[in-house]
Amino acid sequence: MPRVTTRIEDHIAHVTLTRADKMNAVDDEMIEAIIAAGQEVAASDARVVVLSGEGKGFCAGIDIGGLSGMLGQDVEALIMPRTHGKGTTNKWQEVSMVWHRLEIPVIAALHGVVYGAGMQLALGADIRIAAPDTKLAVMEMKWGIVPDMGGMVLLPRLVRSDVLRRLTYTAAPVAAAQAERWGLVTELADDPQAAALELANVIAGKGPNAVRAAKRLIGYAESGASDVDVLDAESREQAALLGKPEQMEVIAAEFGKRPAVFK
Repeated sequence: MPRVTTRIEDHIAHVTLTRADKMNAVDDEMIEAIIAAGQEVAASDARVVVLSGEGKGFCAGIDIGGLSGMLGQDVEALIMPRTHGKGTTNKWQEVSMVWHRLEIPVIAALHGVVYGAGMQLALGADIRIAAPDTKLAVMEMKWGIVPDMGGMVLLPRLVRSDVLRRLTYTAAPVAAAQAERWGLVTELADDPQAAALELANVIAGKGPNAVRAAKRLIGYAESGASDVDVLDAESREQAALLGKPEQMEVIAAEFGKRPAVFK
């Protein structure tokens, strides 16, 4: 069985972790499959992604067998080369960053456990919808290591420093309601998969160029750019949209009280 399946329907990419018998624990094969899925989606006509996991949990974290297999090797030679993301990441970091880097929105539907590598994968999404009984953890300290799969790029953008430190130092799981209060989770839903799909359909119905521009602009605004540069970026993105065929179709659909149709 493949570790990950990808299905694109109505411009929505459904990407599913399928190692349910192991709680979708991340081994080398799944790492490669997750990265390949991100690359496949990037090359597709998808306008939004729903990322989920089969079985009882979204992802239980790294497969500890794979971690122990690194012992005795030249670890620095394994993890220091920048092999992915145009020379910015190693393969473990690319698991989350391939989704963060996508030009289209990514929605993670979370349930069961979201631990360690699974937590960092979920952080690569734009939006996280969790079932009320979901447990989330920055689990790496349990094994005497630090988050190293993009977590230290993505976590500080979501939570306060004291929350980040508590999560990282303790490796303690937190309930979804607490995670929502802290900013790790966007919202709670009894059926996160259905809620994610409903939201994905809304996004897929918006102007695809405008949505991509919005994601670029938000990312730039969050990057620490100066106010002057962000204001300039706003204007440049807007100039590329105003009066163009896509926007004209959005306006016509709005006044015609019908769904917009994009080429």
